[in-house]
Amino acid sequence: MVVWSPIDSGGCYRRQCKSVSPIESAASTSRLQLCCLPKGFFELLCRKGAGTVPVGTVKQTAVDEILGQFSLYLQQERALASGTIANYLLDARKFLVHCFKTGPIDLCKLTVAQVIESVRHLAISISRKRAKVMTSALRAFLRYARYQDLIRSNLAAGVPAIADWSVASIPKGLPPEHVKRALAACDRNSVIGRRDYAILLLLARLGLRAGEVCALQLEDIDWDAGSLTVHGKGNYSAQLPLPTDVGKAIAAYLKHGRQRSLSRFLFLKTCAPVANLNSGTIGLIVNKALARAGVSRCRKGAHQLRHALATKMLRQGASLAEIGEILGHQRPQTTAIYAKVDIASLRMLALPWPGGTR
Repeated sequence: MVVWSPIDSGGCYRRQCKSVSPIESAASTSRLQLCCLPKGFFELLCRKGAGTVPVGTVKQTAVDEILGQFSLYLQQERALASGTIANYLLDARKFLVHCFKTGPIDLCKLTVAQVIESVRHLAISISRKRAKVMTSALRAFLRYARYQDLIRSNLAAGVPAIADWSVASIPKGLPPEHVKRALAACDRNSVIGRRDYAILLLLARLGLRAGEVCALQLEDIDWDAGSLTVHGKGNYSAQLPLPTDVGKAIAAYLKHGRQRSLSRFLFLKTCAPVANLNSGTIGLIVNKALARAGVSRCRKGAHQLRHALATKMLRQGASLAEIGEILGHQRPQTTAIYAKVDIASLRMLALPWPGGTR
């Protein structure tokens, strides 16, 4: 049985189903084939991210060899998503560079004190949420090292936890008038403006994550049925009816904005080399749109529009279960944070102040 839940008064719905992310299957079509270029020029383009370095052209370091085996372990044994693997490899590289910056890499010499000191050093310049991802990556790497007998003790147990209490913060969503100003600030007569307008509408009307927008492919849009397939966390997919204004914005971008490319990703960069966007670029698009609209915010990134949609639904009478279904939350506890912004319901639960109105 499939259960559909309304997004808002406009009558949009989402359903959850299991599927495989299409990112890996389309990766080969999104890369440029540059093998025919001269070696020096080819390697320059590879360093800029325009191509893939052929095997044997670049000498691997000790860190590269360890991380290469760690990557295979995460793919084959842990079956993690490609984005998660990329984050784990980045954090593991920083950890190894910090621990062995003065000598050769010898994991057998690692101690719990070194692990704790590295976590403290790496967590200074990142947010609490990002620090939790970093500690998860280090635990996975140290378990892998113990599994491969590279270390003699279970150092993963020595990775300190990051203090980040559940439901401790309040979601900071944009007010509806700020969302409208950000959308109106897009120059829809330009190529970049058409693309950015379509992206902002997907974030504001459907509550997509930045990574979900990046993963959208041309095949995910069913124009006849008026639906959109969204690939979310954990290799889950969600089918959403495509609102009329969002569909028109995407169609305008495809007709008069999207670069000609073999890539099947929906949204592409406007400058060479033509490639799909990443989550950081989506956040930058949101920040620039808010800046053009004259909206000053302490919080940055695309999640502001996701929070704005959830807050709007709550004020229109949607339940937390319906909001969680729309946002693709797999646990009710994740959606519970929005109960804090339901001021009208919370006011009914408040007890009279014993001191009166003084």
